[in-house]
Order: sequence, then structure tokens, then C-alpha cells
Amino acid sequence: MINIGIISGAGLLPLLIGKKLLKKKYKVTFFLLNNSENINIYSKYNFIKVNIISIKKIINILKENNINKIIMAGNIKRPSLNDLSFDFETIKLAKKLFLEKKGDNLLLNSIQKYFEEKGFQTFDWRKDCLDIFSNEDNLTKIQPSKNAKKNLAKALDVFKYYGRLDIGQSLIIQNQIILGLEAAEGTDKLIERCFHYKKKGDKAVLVKFTKYKQNSILDIPTIGIDTITLLKKYNYEGLFLEKNKCIILNKQEVKDFAEKNNIFISAINKIEK
Repeated sequence: MINIGIISGAGLLPLLIGKKLLKKKYKVTFFLLNNSENINIYSKYNFIKVNIISIKKIINILKENNINKIIMAGNIKRPSLNDLSFDFETIKLAKKLFLEKKGDNLLLNSIQKYFEEKGFQTFDWRKDCLDIFSNEDNLTKIQPSKNAKKNLAKALDVFKYYGRLDIGQSLIIQNQIILGLEAAEGTDKLIERCFHYKKKGDKAVLVKFTKYKQNSILDIPTIGIDTITLLKKYNYEGLFLEKNKCIILNKQEVKDFAEKNNIFISAINKIEK
């Protein structure tokens, strides 16, 4: 029997994945990291609190609970060696992985390899959760304008180069000019930052794709109601997602809010390199 352990960071994604796997009759245990938020939302489920400062303890707890497949999901802050309570195994791992100047994708690949070396294979949960992905051409009845499509064409051309780098997943374009590329600040801050660069013309769009060499299980572009709320607040026309490659948390809520506020959400295939 597949016994899945979900190493759960902050946000709703770990619980969303787990609930869908439970409906498919998998055995699931949530391992809540110390930076997990809203632990109360896991109260109806089998969960164990673990501390990221001790990788050795996490490995031992996984073994004690007969976990044979793992999923890593949710936001996890990079640890700092300033935390003197790290055990020796974690300090070694942190020096090797977390503190090197790696992008998120290389970091996640390294962590995945580390757990595999300890006997825990990554479970590919995507096939069991297809409905949370951006699989509709147009999630909303509202569709992108001609100007939005021109901005998309510019984004696709730029992403051929930007997407090769392990930096970010999102761009904002107005009047066929790139206002900003996502870096360490994340998509939400990008939306806010680029508002101050907007000029007269169209309302600008957000484009969010997977990087070309991105880990397609661990590092998946994700949007939710917070993203759409910010697009409304800062008066954007809408967003383009990569088809079948981006997660939409609470999809119906996102769709309803977007349509109510005249924001489009569309999915397209990005240009291959």
C-alpha cells in the first residue's frame, strides 16, 4: 500500500492535495513544518508537527510512520545558520543546499535528491489532482482584449530567454513594454511594484509560466484569490497562465471573483525554446 507523507509548508496547497488523495483512498499523513500556517485546518486529518531545524528527526519520523512516498508542498522559508538549535545533520545539509546561491528550482531538485538517497521517493500527485490545474482555455467568461493579446505576444517572445533562467515565473506587460520580471519578491509584490510603472494605455496583464527546466512536481506556479484581489486593486486587465502547468487554488472562488470584477483568466501554451 502507498503510504504518503506530505511535508507541508505554509498555504492551502498541501491540504488541497491531501484531501484529493484521501478521496482516491490513499493513506496520507501531513507533516506540518514549524512555519506552517493555520494548523487548525488540519484538525480533521492525520498530522504530525515537525521542525525544519532537525532534518534527522524528520527522516526518523517518516520511517517510524512507514512512509514510502513523499510530497513536498507549500511555502517553506530557507533556514539560516544563525539558528543555533540546528542539529549537526541539518547544518551539513544547510551548508550544502540552502545557503548556496541557487535558484528555487535547483534547490528543490537538491532536496528531492537528498530524500531519495534516504529512501523516500517523490510521489507524482498531479494525475490525481488534474482539476486544480489551468486546463481551460478561458476560465472566465471574460476574454482577453486585443491589447492583452499583443502584450501576451511580447511576453512569449521575452520568456524564451527569461524562462531559461532559474529566477522567476511571472512577467507584467503594458503597451507591449515589459514593466517587470519576477525575482525573489514573488508574484504578489511584482503586481504591486509594477503598478507604479504603468502609463496611459491598456490596463496591463500578468503572465505566469513554468521555467523551461523547472521541476514540474515540486515547483509549480500557483495563483489563488489573493492574486486576483491584487489584480483588481491595482487595475490590471487579467492574467495568462500556462495551460495544464499552473495551479489555481480554490478555482471556483477565483473564477467567481474574477468575473464579478471584469478580470480575465486564460491559459495558453508557451513557446518552446
